[in-house]
Amino acid sequence: MDLIQALILSVVEGLTEFLPISSTGHLILTSDILNIEQTNFIKSFEIYIQLGAILAVVFLYFKKLKKKEVILPTLAAFIPTAIVGLLFYPLIKNVLIGNSLITVAALFWGGILIILVELFYKEKDHHLDDIENIPLKKAILIGIFQSVSVIPGVSRAAATIIGARLTGMKRVSSAEFSFILALPTMLAATGLDLVKSDFSFSSNELFLLATGFLGSFVVALLAMKFLIDYIQKHSFILFGVYRIILAILFWIFILR
Repeated sequence: MDLIQALILSVVEGLTEFLPISSTGHLILTSDILNIEQTNFIKSFEIYIQLGAILAVVFLYFKKLKKKEVILPTLAAFIPTAIVGLLFYPLIKNVLIGNSLITVAALFWGGILIILVELFYKEKDHHLDDIENIPLKKAILIGIFQSVSVIPGVSRAAATIIGARLTGMKRVSSAEFSFILALPTMLAATGLDLVKSDFSFSSNELFLLATGFLGSFVVALLAMKFLIDYIQKHSFILFGVYRIILAILFWIFILR
């Protein structure tokens, strides 16, 4: 992988990490298009550049992150994903990540599910609109939804947003909780991969990791602000349609 490819992947990560369209899926598909071989370093790169996006969450929500009313439900929601990640780490990294067929299938069916939730589960006035008031039981349920996102193409953001919506949260609060829940989830994933890899990277690989980190940070800031502004006036249906179209096009032109 060269510098240009690293920059492209970092932009893709920043754009897609917090949108319900699967950052991992887009990284895998982009790597296929750019003919980037799915080596162990590439898989690690795709995990580490998520740290840049996570730093953007800290930058935007620093004040709320200091409140226990936000910290406790976030940690509760993280537990199911932590358990799944630890139990199935070898399967996730060696089989699921990098599998284009699984990614495309997850993109397609995830898009359909997003549309169905938006069509049949209407937002109501009594639904929760403040992430500082999330009950722990509801947070754990959202975390169970998030744990499904270990499958590439599912989208961590989509899984948590759908889970939050089905448990009675409004669109904006669902998206904001999804942003914050990314912190422990992605930090744990990166830390686990760091331990497994022994941080055995060359100087060039470290430079590429730093480039990806900075690129994803800047782009993720813009993407989060866009999503919050967008869903104040619109539903998530457009993202579902996008996922379906992307999956079909990739199936036709790349996999067949």
